[in-house]
Amino acid sequence: MVTQKEFTLGNKSRGFHLVTTEVLRHLDTLPETGLLHLFIKHTSAALSLNENADPSVRYDFEQIMNHIVPENEPYYTHTLEGSDDMPAHVKSSLIGPSVTVPIKNHRLNLGTWQGIYLCEFRNYGGARRLVATIYS
Repeated sequence: MVTQKEFTLGNKSRGFHLVTTEVLRHLDTLPETGLLHLFIKHTSAALSLNENADPSVRYDFEQIMNHIVPENEPYYTHTLEGSDDMPAHVKSSLIGPSVTVPIKNHRLNLGTWQGIYLCEFRNYGGARRLVATIYS
């Protein structure tokens, strides 16, 4: 069986945000086994799985991404929406719009130190729409 639900995550500042608990609040009881596929409906933010314990990892991710894809480069032509917009599109493509997590015993079957990240690349990205598809 396949079920699907669309929901909004609240506004987040620029950076990498652990949103596992927030995502689960929007979902009904998970099946005994299956897969959760999450998709973000935006081109300047992304989803990722990574470290859920030490906040310095999220800070370092932000620093690394800003180093790899800096703002205000003279070769950017897509600049009408601000200096953070074109870099946000590139960062979103590098990380990706979706994650898939196995479900076991009605819970996400994540590793001990894994969590779901919302990667917000805009200074003022606003609320973000996600689509959760559960395969059971």
